[in-house]
Amino acid sequence: MQIKKTIERVPGGMMLIPLLLGAIINTFFPAAGKTFGSFTNALMTGSQPILAVFFVCMGATLNVKATPYILKKGGALLGAKILTGTALGFLAAALIPNGLMVEHGLLAGLSVLAIVASMNDTNGGLYMALIGQFGRKEDAAAYSVMSLESGPFFTMIALGMAGVAAFPLPTLIGTILPLLIGMLLGNLDEEMRDFLGGAAPIMIPFFAFGLGNSLNLETVWKAGLLGLLMGVGVVVITGTVLIIADKLTGGTGVAGIAAATTAGNAAAVPAAIAAVDPRFLPVAPSATMLVATCVIVTAILVPIVTAWYARRVAAQTVPQP
Repeated sequence: MQIKKTIERVPGGMMLIPLLLGAIINTFFPAAGKTFGSFTNALMTGSQPILAVFFVCMGATLNVKATPYILKKGGALLGAKILTGTALGFLAAALIPNGLMVEHGLLAGLSVLAIVASMNDTNGGLYMALIGQFGRKEDAAAYSVMSLESGPFFTMIALGMAGVAAFPLPTLIGTILPLLIGMLLGNLDEEMRDFLGGAAPIMIPFFAFGLGNSLNLETVWKAGLLGLLMGVGVVVITGTVLIIADKLTGGTGVAGIAAATTAGNAAAVPAAIAAVDPRFLPVAPSATMLVATCVIVTAILVPIVTAWYARRVAAQTVPQP
């Protein structure tokens, strides 16, 4: 049986399929974890410790010895993503009546948390695959800087700036500390980088399953159309800003549009935020499903748009006879 290949045919499958499996179990058998107890219950409800280990492993992959071009390119794309998410967080906080989530109407479930989390983090695997096909290897290496987006740190900063949350400094440090520990270990010892970095993908289905066990499929259903619209919004809004940032740093815009995605692990951010600020507990389930929907939508749209844009750029650079 080709289980792994089958899962990977789905965009973000290693995140999304375990997430949906957990949601199915929680919807129809909500007491399953408590019934079995012990390690089974820990697997179904222990996404936070797994996420902590995941961020240590992700941090180990970040190389501080990046070349000036990589730092410039990666920094520009990273800054563009974060500033876009923060600006939209400001706007959403001003427009949403209670400052957190729309509770009624067609936009029910839309929250500042969902908007910021969907905008902040790029699908690194997809970005590097697209750059490998349509861009330059130096632009692919820029993701070593962009991967600082991983985790809830910048989302917490954006929420604080938007005025919908205030996180104490120790809490903010605590969210990025596992990433920094991983960076320290990976840069002091290349063998540790290989060891920890290789474990990061393995963690994804396990924390996704735990997150899924906090969701109900009714929430998934409600997130459908709204999540689709949000996914399109991520591509259009962040894509436009990222193309500009890419061109300002000497690129063609291809790297910018290739980064206009939502990372699979961004779906873990709402739960991580709710874990440190209980005010977001009612918001986290719908935000998780909206972000997860954005993962799928952007993973489908961005390769199509990137291929079209790259052909357009190539046509414009062909010497005229």
